[in-house]
Amino acid sequence: MTALPVSSTEWKEWPGRRSSQVQAILRLALEEDIGRGDVTSEATVPADSVARAELWQKAGGVVCGLPLVREIYAALDPGVTVQLLVPEGSWGERRVVAAVSGPARSVLSGERTAVNFVQRLSGIATASRRAAEAVAGTGLTVLDTRKTTPGLRVLEKYAVRTGGCRNHRAGLDDGVLIKENHIRAAGGITAAVRAARSRVSPLTRIEVEVTTLRELDEAVAAGADLVLYDNGSISDLQAAVARAAGRVPLEASGGITLADLPAVARTGVTYVSLGALTHSAGVLDFSLEVQ
Repeated sequence: MTALPVSSTEWKEWPGRRSSQVQAILRLALEEDIGRGDVTSEATVPADSVARAELWQKAGGVVCGLPLVREIYAALDPGVTVQLLVPEGSWGERRVVAAVSGPARSVLSGERTAVNFVQRLSGIATASRRAAEAVAGTGLTVLDTRKTTPGLRVLEKYAVRTGGCRNHRAGLDDGVLIKENHIRAAGGITAAVRAARSRVSPLTRIEVEVTTLRELDEAVAAGADLVLYDNGSISDLQAAVARAAGRVPLEASGGITLADLPAVARTGVTYVSLGALTHSAGVLDFSLEVQ
């Protein structure tokens, strides 16, 4: 097994402006798990003991989050060495993806935090890879949503990118998406779009959520840059594409599953957003095994 060097490609367009947020997430996770101390390791393992452990991927899928293993152990104990043995974002079955060596107590104390992050992010990356493959060559782009685990969005959206899909908004400060409740509060689609246009940069894209062809017509007439058709059937989406006639790109969203993606792609919409990439991805099985 050959250790891989750390490189910027491991983070696949890692958002530097969020790096301090990532460090805060890791500190909180370590504090949550270790608390006042790892009483089991301290009680059973001699203080001068050293250990080597292997991080095993135990199910088929995309590995994601390996650089975090280094970050976690660096924060816990600089004396621990982590070697990454496979490329971040690669697909594999049963394999060793990293090796951890150093003071045995520290290796054991960081185990659960490291495994939790890798298995969660790998589950999201795997779901994203399957979604990306389902629409490969069709011209349809799969996006995520803000339906993420509170506090972990920056990492979960990184996992989506690692799997091959793209991010929608990172947060409410990252673009205008006028949804049903905004429309009601603003007094209608036209009023909402005009108000937004008067308050944001001309370079800011304004997206409007609609549920009918009439609302689609109003959104286009009001000057929307992108229209999200929510909870539409395949026939609804086909009709929306015909009605839009190329004037604005369309995004499909709401209740769409992995199995639906080929049919959605055939409707001609430009984007599809899947909350399931993050809120229902599950985890990929990993374990850290001391040798």
